[in-house]
Amino acid sequence: MSNGWEESAQAWIDSQGEAGDFGRQWVMDAPMLARVTRRPFRRALDVGCGEGRFCRMLKARGIAAVGIDPAGALINRAWALDPDGDYRVEAAEAIGFDDGAFDLVVSYLSLIDIPDLATAIREMARVLAPGGTLLIANLAGYNSAADANGLGWVTLADGRRVHAMDDYLEERAAWIEWRGIRIRNWHRPLGTYMTLLLEQGLTLTHFAEPAAHGGDPVRQALYRRAPWFLMMEWTKP
Repeated sequence: MSNGWEESAQAWIDSQGEAGDFGRQWVMDAPMLARVTRRPFRRALDVGCGEGRFCRMLKARGIAAVGIDPAGALINRAWALDPDGDYRVEAAEAIGFDDGAFDLVVSYLSLIDIPDLATAIREMARVLAPGGTLLIANLAGYNSAADANGLGWVTLADGRRVHAMDDYLEERAAWIEWRGIRIRNWHRPLGTYMTLLLEQGLTLTHFAEPAAHGGDPVRQALYRRAPWFLMMEWTKP
């Protein structure tokens, strides 16, 4: 069953531009890159690389980056923007590299798109070298729970604006739409991710819920009222 990415590829490309959307440009890029630059990584795999934006950012910092994504239209765009890059049409559940091939594996807002999360995490851990880092950015659970129920920012009877969610503990898929994009995301509680990662013998070495640090002041205020995203860094013993 399609998850909508092939059909939504052009709308996604248009929405990202060169700088990325608000959440990437003004919330997640800086803390993700801060973790990347703490160690001299040599070879990285970006799982769910989309149009290759973060791969290009890694390459600009001297890291040999490979990007994989199941959406061929997005991989084609990655090649067009970076003809010398290494981009492949592959699913996270079946990564075509040897064990321990990378000292850095990145999932930048892609776990919510993966149907078989357990297999994908097992594959990411498999291709990670001993001592290597798995760096994850993901939607916060309250955010994906809201999307899965068609909720979000609402106005209470007393005029207050709050962010509503429901059924947080219920894992489920839902179709979401914005700016001509229609994709299927999976909501999973944080405990699901933590359990699967711990089962691979990985060690949590960093956790953060970054706030917006720039951009449009109105949007920045919304992104600072609750953690929109989370970031985790795991190390393979």
